[in-house]
Amino acid sequence: MELLVKILVCFAAGAGAGLGTGFAGMSAAAVVGPMLITFLDMPAYLAVGVGLASDVLASAVSAWTYRKNGNLDLKNGLVMMAFVLLFTTVGSFAASRLPNSTMGSFSVFMTLLLGIRFLVRPVMTRREAMEAVPAGKRLRRAVLGGAGIGFICGFVGAGGGMMMLLVLTSLLGYELKCAVGTSVFIMAFTALTGAVSHFSIGGLPDLTVLALCMLFTLIWARIAAVIANRADAITLNRATGAVLVTLGAVILGVGFLRG
Repeated sequence: MELLVKILVCFAAGAGAGLGTGFAGMSAAAVVGPMLITFLDMPAYLAVGVGLASDVLASAVSAWTYRKNGNLDLKNGLVMMAFVLLFTTVGSFAASRLPNSTMGSFSVFMTLLLGIRFLVRPVMTRREAMEAVPAGKRLRRAVLGGAGIGFICGFVGAGGGMMMLLVLTSLLGYELKCAVGTSVFIMAFTALTGAVSHFSIGGLPDLTVLALCMLFTLIWARIAAVIANRADAITLNRATGAVLVTLGAVILGVGFLRG
């Protein structure tokens, strides 16, 4: 019975996390962590570690799918990733000087806000308009965006995938598919760094739960990425918005159960 409960919880967590990753570049930890804490009584630190570990393969396979379809800006993605990692450390140091009480609420707020944004005001930037922006200007914006995202992630502890999607679509003017593809590429590396750090400090979690969450998240991320790359712009905006709003509501509900 205990194993069945683990399978069901991990399946639900993996499905939500995988859909969020494949469609919107959302961090799997934002879904997996609260689910494991609430329904399996896993310590919060280890639960976030499982979420980050699940995010590694899910983001990697999503990035590969988007890259195969020409929807990944590798050059600017690498630059942004470097500054995200650097300023995450800076933000983390700054947060250590202050009490941190906004970790979960910020991530949920960003999820709901972006979901509503994609439903009400779809991102309809075309590939031609995106590529018309001078390379130097895009590079500078990637540096500024990466620094801002990294600092916020390190300071608040959440919201990386959502912040990246917002910056890529709004600040850098990416079309939605390329924004998601670039976001999941960066998230694969940031999640790997976070997972290694969590497990090095807190030890290994329940290996059955870890394996199940990684498997289910990977499967659903792959499914979502394939669908997303075949969809037209308006359909993808609606699907992304619906997934984000639904996940935001679910995370709020899980948080309510925890309280």
